[in-house]
Amino acid sequence: MTPDATTPTDLIPAPAAVDGPYRTPFVFGAATALAAAPGTEGVARWLRTAVGNALGRELPPGAAGADHTITLLIDPSLAPEAYRLTVSSGVEIAGGTAAGVFWGAQTLRQLLGPDAYRRACADPEAWRGIPYQVIEDAPRFSWRGMMLDVSRHFMPKADVLRYLDLLAAHKLNVFHFHLTDDQGWRIEIKRFPRLTEIGAWRSRTKYGHRASDLWDEKPHGGFYTQDDIREIVAYAAERHISVVPEIDIPGHSQAAIAAYPELGNTDVIDTTTLSVWDTWGITENVLAPTDNTLRFYEGVLEELLDLFPAETSPFVHIGGDECLKGQWKASPTAQARIEELGLAGEDELQSWFIRHFDTWLAARGRRLIGWDEILEGGLAPGAAVSSWRGYAGGIAAAEQGHDVVMCPEQQVYLDHRQDAGPDEPMPIGYVRTLEDVYRFEPVPPSLSPEAAAHILGTQANVWTEVMQDRARVDYQVFPRLAALAEVAWSALPDPAERDFADFERRMAVHYGRLDALGVDYRPPGGPLPWQKRPGVLGRPIEGAPPNV
Repeated sequence: MTPDATTPTDLIPAPAAVDGPYRTPFVFGAATALAAAPGTEGVARWLRTAVGNALGRELPPGAAGADHTITLLIDPSLAPEAYRLTVSSGVEIAGGTAAGVFWGAQTLRQLLGPDAYRRACADPEAWRGIPYQVIEDAPRFSWRGMMLDVSRHFMPKADVLRYLDLLAAHKLNVFHFHLTDDQGWRIEIKRFPRLTEIGAWRSRTKYGHRASDLWDEKPHGGFYTQDDIREIVAYAAERHISVVPEIDIPGHSQAAIAAYPELGNTDVIDTTTLSVWDTWGITENVLAPTDNTLRFYEGVLEELLDLFPAETSPFVHIGGDECLKGQWKASPTAQARIEELGLAGEDELQSWFIRHFDTWLAARGRRLIGWDEILEGGLAPGAAVSSWRGYAGGIAAAEQGHDVVMCPEQQVYLDHRQDAGPDEPMPIGYVRTLEDVYRFEPVPPSLSPEAAAHILGTQANVWTEVMQDRARVDYQVFPRLAALAEVAWSALPDPAERDFADFERRMAVHYGRLDALGVDYRPPGGPLPWQKRPGVLGRPIEGAPPNV
């Protein structure tokens, strides 16, 4: 057969190799069956419920390898997340593990067209064919993720589950769940009920950037029960997504201190006067370096580890960022702890916090990961780093032999504005266009091969200070998350050599998939009227971001 040159691939992320497509089609019709070899039963369930329902096909059990049958199987010769998708008179999806089979099933869904992304079948009589072809594919990075901040603005459970589906549709496999911050505590801890009785709620909220004089006077809050968390973790696991829970310490902790004032620096301020913070920025109110604080957070983490099993959540994120040291400098208790431990100062006191929980987590079979400030005062052995302030922290950590997730704010903070025009809603940060994200490179060229091997991958970070609801999150995240997904999955050339025109061509098709999913993305031509927020102050930063 001769490949059909008029049918270029429109897959996102771009696959490693495609033989075809050829003119002859496999017809996805009423007679199409589904055969699941041992180990692929979960993928079969997902295909029936997601794709089968969307296209009005029952996909009854069939014989492996038969015509008109989709066959799922494990091929141990493939890498764990690799897959081979063969389309002929039947379809075969082989993966190195069930995860590889699942990513192959996501590719099959793309080949079936935008209607495969609907909740129910819009046209049962539609003819649906896939050209014969063979796709061989595997991810570049093992960590391909997105962080979602549900503290600044709470996202209901149903919307979190929806985002897990959106991650899976883009072959992203890590969901970093930012559960606590100054503005809200979002996870039920049974031994400390005031964390959600008090810490999950604030009386009002700054509207726009913190310099704005606008307020939303409506109380805001919410939290996930422990059963909600178990459901989220199970839902993610069915989609081969690891969940990385984040409990922020020792800074970004005012919500916890408002609930339990003894956690704060009581010898410096009256912590009983604190409430859950209602504005944005960095607060001076940080945890006190006491044994009571350590025991409290050990109790929190004991319940957390029960909710996030090691099989699906090997990493636990403990924040460690933006911990202002003013209260520690003024605190006799903190200064006595520094002297007792023989520390050089407050930076090493923060490192002591991190090292304590690194040891505590390692003893329970988990790995600690934190923002790159955990490098200050000495990096805990075995800890991994989320490099957010730029590349420098990740470079330093990788050269010291620590694993790194590259997520520099100058490149992949999706709260940053997408255009310099006046219509961008609540514009903050540098302009980071779809093309900018597509040309992001997670591995700095200066790294040695040995250090580069410590770059686990990359993730986009979604901080929600100016994202009050799901539609605002959608607008900031998409379409740029599709570009990040290709950066994380595909073996792309150097940034300047990447074919952004071809990516835009494929995005023109992908917008149809996002439409079917109900994603309120930013259109290529700019925000729609209801996506604008005129008169709401942002904090745009002009010029190109520094490469630090």
